[in-house]
Amino acid sequence: MVRALGELSVRRPSSGAFVSYAREFLGERGAYITGWLFFLDWSTTVMADITAVALYLHYWAAFQPIPQWVLALIALGLVFALNLMSVKMYGEAEFWFALIKVVTIVSFMVVAIICIVTGAPVGDTNAGISNIVDYGGLLPMGILPVFALTLGVVYAFGGTEMVGVAAGEAKDDAVAHLPRAINSMIVRIFVFYVGSVFLMALVLPYTAYSGSESPFVTFFAALGVPYADSIIQVVVLTAALSSLNAGLYATSRTLRSMAIAGSAPKFAARMNKNKVPYGGIIITATLGLLGVLLNAVLPSNAFDIIMNLAGIGIAGTWSMILITHIAYMKKVKAGEEKRPEFHMPGAPYTDYISIAFFAIVVLSNLSSESGRWTLALFCIVAVALVIGWFRARNRIKGSLMDEMLDEDANLEQEDN
Repeated sequence: MVRALGELSVRRPSSGAFVSYAREFLGERGAYITGWLFFLDWSTTVMADITAVALYLHYWAAFQPIPQWVLALIALGLVFALNLMSVKMYGEAEFWFALIKVVTIVSFMVVAIICIVTGAPVGDTNAGISNIVDYGGLLPMGILPVFALTLGVVYAFGGTEMVGVAAGEAKDDAVAHLPRAINSMIVRIFVFYVGSVFLMALVLPYTAYSGSESPFVTFFAALGVPYADSIIQVVVLTAALSSLNAGLYATSRTLRSMAIAGSAPKFAARMNKNKVPYGGIIITATLGLLGVLLNAVLPSNAFDIIMNLAGIGIAGTWSMILITHIAYMKKVKAGEEKRPEFHMPGAPYTDYISIAFFAIVVLSNLSSESGRWTLALFCIVAVALVIGWFRARNRIKGSLMDEMLDEDANLEQEDN
């Protein structure tokens, strides 16, 4: 997906990114679907993150008497206030959140590698390949859970599509480095994400982990280092706050651009004196209250339901990017477009394979109760999207969205 988007971005950088490309090759309906799916994945990410914050706080006995929904509401209120202040405040908070995450992941990988090399005791076992071999091998529960849980992985990788937006806002010389940035992103995913999961499988058996706490906390607690589990719990808490912070930021900007084009409520286009789109922030935070409600009604399943819904939104956005790329490839085949040197290998066949994979991942949620709840909620969202299209289609002027985004990008470059 990233390579497909990269090819489109190198061909024509745009701040509107995949929404702009969908408009160019699929028309206004395609742009409408892409834009709202992107909003869905980030707005539901906000709901998932306030749930994660509440669950992480319940790790400590002092917070356990407080209902989960109350903690979720407090988290939403704090980040809502932070986003209303200024972009500078958002950037400052995000810098420290991100720094804490990176330092923690690197520290975990170093300690885990040392444990594996030395065969050190971790909890009731010793680090090493035996934690995989002696506990059912690579697929102890069969293949189906792999696909069902992959939607959670899709949720974790949400945001990789923002490379297209970054390309549109970069200076010309920076766009030339986009292929290297995309390829290095894929390498970093394998090192930090896949690498971390691989190390987790080696230091402890899968039976040691649970959905009630972060696997990083599980590992450091098993090492027996005093207060290490609480320190790591603070770190994963800041990671959830970071994602919540980014979610409110992304959705407010997306809603503003869509409102200007006529495909979202006009209120979402409003800006305050700090040039913050407060209308979009208020709308997203209001939707976040649905997450608070879900925490009150279904506290044990709230995170899984919302996370999977966000995952469907992300998979949908990625699929629309791939569908856009397929439409672009048809024009290439007809001789109407010329492919840049940097392109997606094996297209359009790799486009079809990727879309089929995302479809399998989404449908695999039929195998679990929370997954069925998620698919039911998405059906409601899909109906709302159809109704919204027929109500808004006559007033949509997508070119206004692209002009506004490109103008904003130029102003930001001048400020820098």
